Amino acid sequence: MVDMVSPEFSILAFFPKEYMDIQILQLIEGAKNAKGLAIIIDVFRAFSLAAYAFANHAEKIIPVGDLDIAFQLKKKNPEFILIGERNEQKIPGFDYGNSPAHILNEDFSGKTIVHSTSASTQGLVSASNADEILTGSFVNAGAIVKYIQAHKPEHVSLVCMGYAATHPIEEDSFCAQYIKNEIEGSETDIEIMFRIIRNTSGRRFFIKDKQDYAPALDFELCTSLNRFNFVIKAERKGDLLELKKINNKDR
Repeated sequence: MVDMVSPEFSILAFFPKEYMDIQILQLIEGAKNAKGLAIIIDVFRAFSLAAYAFANHAEKIIPVGDLDIAFQLKKKNPEFILIGERNEQKIPGFDYGNSPAHILNEDFSGKTIVHSTSASTQGLVSASNADEILTGSFVNAGAIVKYIQAHKPEHVSLVCMGYAATHPIEEDSFCAQYIKNEIEGSETDIEIMFRIIRNTSGRRFFIKDKQDYAPALDFELCTSLNRFNFVIKAERKGDLLELKKINNKDR
């Protein structure tokens, strides 16, 4: 008599205990549907810039969508640094635009940065059903992979914020795919990815008339794969969100 295999055993054979559900989602609706560990991805340029700011010793970053809130925070705390963009350009009254190249050599030791962009803040705020939120970009993608592998969440939601949170765009979708491939042990031809990005959404960084606010160096800085070995975690503090740098050794 042949022994019957139990249904439970059959399911476990295909979905072992360490099985991880990894979803790639898009835009605001994707952020709203994110669960488990959510990685909100904005490669060009918000979360790349955030990584460079933390590498330059910023204490924390407060992402805000409402410019009135940003200016109120600055009025109450004159030492705060305002960084942000609308339509890719620096917001009048802000200290910096959304360009990593423009802050590359700045010393933000102990500083709080208030950061406002077209897409990234919306993604962070919309991911209200997630258990935990990290920011995502190529510059610290490897650190994100290590964080996920160490914490082993049941669900990982890779949310691509796209261009101004209005339509999917190459760099965010490729970043999500790269992270997913690394977790699953699949190969990624990153050079092809970067070549496609350079010839599609990244073309805007090579337009002569845009060099003041979207310099060519931004493309290089935002595609500097695994430059930083830390993740950036979003946590709610009262009515606001705060981003903090978490070194892999501190996770």
